[in-house]
Amino acid sequence: MTLNQPIVGADVLLDSAIAHPTAVEFIAQLTNTTINHWYRRGKYLLAQLQAPSQPSNPIFTSKDPIETKTSDGGWLGVHLRMTGQLLWLTSDQPLHKHTRVRLFLQGERELRFVDQRTFGKIWWVPPGMAVMDVISGLRELGPEPLSDEFSPEYLANKLRLRQRPIKTALLDQAILAGLGNIYADEALFLAGIQPTTPSRRLSEDQVNRLCTHIVEVLQEAIASGGTTIRNFLNVQGVNGNYGSHAWVYQRGGKPCRVCQTPIAKIKLSGRGTHFCPRCQPSLDSDLS
Repeated sequence: MTLNQPIVGADVLLDSAIAHPTAVEFIAQLTNTTINHWYRRGKYLLAQLQAPSQPSNPIFTSKDPIETKTSDGGWLGVHLRMTGQLLWLTSDQPLHKHTRVRLFLQGERELRFVDQRTFGKIWWVPPGMAVMDVISGLRELGPEPLSDEFSPEYLANKLRLRQRPIKTALLDQAILAGLGNIYADEALFLAGIQPTTPSRRLSEDQVNRLCTHIVEVLQEAIASGGTTIRNFLNVQGVNGNYGSHAWVYQRGGKPCRVCQTPIAKIKLSGRGTHFCPRCQPSLDSDLS
């Protein structure tokens, strides 16, 4: 997607998709601003907006945009939730029936927010306001898995008193921001840890391996363009390719790629969870 193109208008097709402010004000405030830079924090996408007649000038160098309190054009915040998509399209392309918001850009291009289940949300943060003051969920996020703040020492400290299953803990965005269901399963497989293992019972070696594989899995997924889940598309409308060579994701009942044992699928805290019973033995079986 090309940056520094003026937003010449917008259309909100579902008012509830706009978390702040009203749909009418959202359109008015976005019009004539320019998307200067995109950032990600956890599962939030944040676009720094440039006000009309202002030079392109990023106002922070920090890796963490929520440390920034001002931007001359405000901020555009997006949380895609389960089925949300941002698609960068030409204006003549057919409108998907689940299109919720359209941003019209110069040059007959559009950024469309498509969301089948309508859980996704969009915010406009006024100039001079801290992003966290409007998008309050940002306050609760833990460190990014690919950041310097994430380490075996950090994870061990967060897990040492927690009884809940390690898979559930990994999906807690207050512990680790941005790690999703698929990649938690993949990292646990590579680390040889069963998802139901109580967090506090992980050994130092297991925590070290888990941290290593969380980073490894995410880096591989980024290189593969993500994972296609049902109707997932990237901003260019292209499917992700990670799922084609996943270790356990969507492989319930199929033979493990390592030991040929059928991959198990269970529900854990309401989330589909895949693992190999042999490659990821329970602690009790380890002790027997």
